[in-house]
Amino acid sequence: MAPPYEHQAKVSKILRRRVDGDDGPIDTFKPATRFRPTVPREWTVSVAVPTSIITDCVTREQRTTYAGRVARALTVFSVDEIIVYDDSPMHQRPANVDEDAFTGDTDPAHFLEHLLTYLETPPFMRKTLFPLHPNLRSQGLLPSLDMPHHPHKDEWLPYREGMTLEGQAKGGKGTLVDIGMPSTVTIEETIPPRTRVTLKMPDDETSAPEPVHPAAPRTEAGYFWGFSVRKATALSNVFTQSPYKEGYDISIGTSERGIPLSKAFPDHKETNFTHLLIVFGGPRGLEYAAMNDPELAELGIAGPRTRELFDNWVNILPNQGSRTIRTDEAMMIGLAGLRRLWDAS
Repeated sequence: MAPPYEHQAKVSKILRRRVDGDDGPIDTFKPATRFRPTVPREWTVSVAVPTSIITDCVTREQRTTYAGRVARALTVFSVDEIIVYDDSPMHQRPANVDEDAFTGDTDPAHFLEHLLTYLETPPFMRKTLFPLHPNLRSQGLLPSLDMPHHPHKDEWLPYREGMTLEGQAKGGKGTLVDIGMPSTVTIEETIPPRTRVTLKMPDDETSAPEPVHPAAPRTEAGYFWGFSVRKATALSNVFTQSPYKEGYDISIGTSERGIPLSKAFPDHKETNFTHLLIVFGGPRGLEYAAMNDPELAELGIAGPRTRELFDNWVNILPNQGSRTIRTDEAMMIGLAGLRRLWDAS
């Protein structure tokens, strides 16, 4: 047997070889901060959640942190659209809501839309685009999303989110834009102040950044560029008010009464889509949302027939160890299981 000091020297040599890279030692205690784009893509992933996910929350802080957990799940799995649909009974919804007051208990859809939009917005422009509001009183409890369009000052990306500013651009033409860097940039276009814009950055300093469609970083370069947020007054509106011309070509409803995820999407089965929709239910399930939807009631879709709304009706976690799975937990579990449909890596 080799002496202990020889064994220790051998272990140290192996570890140095594994940790040292071509450019010197790698700091393994820090996460990778540079985003690498995938391939440009037109396809999208959308997720829908009900307002009832926060109706059982008692305090402002509980509602705020729940919204934060939903936003983290959307971000980690690169979801492109989140729909917040109202699954409450029509007769229980207030006729008039003061949206300048706290809406977590009066209009959960507005509250969730407000916080999710706030979290998706780059931090450097939040103070300007989001005035003081009771919904944001516990914003300190919200997590950092740290998405590609939330810039680090020492990081260069070919695209940037910016906010137009008041003031005269150099030369008297164009618009000043804050992009979260030490210096502002100037674009040739004239755009009103306090407007959020997506910019394609030039390869050389002599050219001006170019305003592009918000989806361009995804469709042209393969970057995940945040998520859009929309409200739906009922479950059926999740489908009928889709922002995509052809709607969603594959829809998945989640239910403990569905077939196991592994059987619905076995490893050997390929799934091709342009716009994928994954719908999660609240504490009472998707059947509760269908029961409170007047349009679906007219069609006789309720109870077991709720599954007819979807191309796939799946159980994301058979034989669960708890009687209930919260929607934020279901999102993490379901998106982890379904991710291979859009990311084969």
